[in-house]
Amino acid sequence: MTGHFRSSVWDPLLILSQIISMQAIYYLSLGFWIFVLDQIAVFDLSVEQMFTMNDLGLSEDSGRTNVIAFALNSLTTAFGIWLVVGRTKQCLDFSVTILFFHFIGSWIYNAHVPQTFWWWLTNTVSLVFMTVLGEFLCMRSELKAIPVLGPKVDL
Repeated sequence: MTGHFRSSVWDPLLILSQIISMQAIYYLSLGFWIFVLDQIAVFDLSVEQMFTMNDLGLSEDSGRTNVIAFALNSLTTAFGIWLVVGRTKQCLDFSVTILFFHFIGSWIYNAHVPQTFWWWLTNTVSLVFMTVLGEFLCMRSELKAIPVLGPKVDL
């Protein structure tokens, strides 16, 4: 496989560490955005806001705040995908993996599968934002010109 740029080698340790890193980035940034928006809107801060199914939607102020936090988090996580993964072809895979583990966490926290329309809509829109922005950022990095010659040296 010599001579190929970024040859794909199966490295399960790298993939597992990227998944763990991205999950940590997802929850840390979600916690950050919920904290900031709760301070602005003067709501009570709780872990339930990360895994809630009932407090998502546009009918109440707290629901709108949570939807905004999830939208901002998807944009922040897209930057994390760009920094940690850096491959356009893997953005969708990592976005789905992140939200799949969030689905499992919500299922465990609430003791049943998420059933509300707003939970599914919020996470689907987050998936789209995360994937599209992550692919855009990774594609910009991958399409940068590779300098063929180093700096000119006057001999």
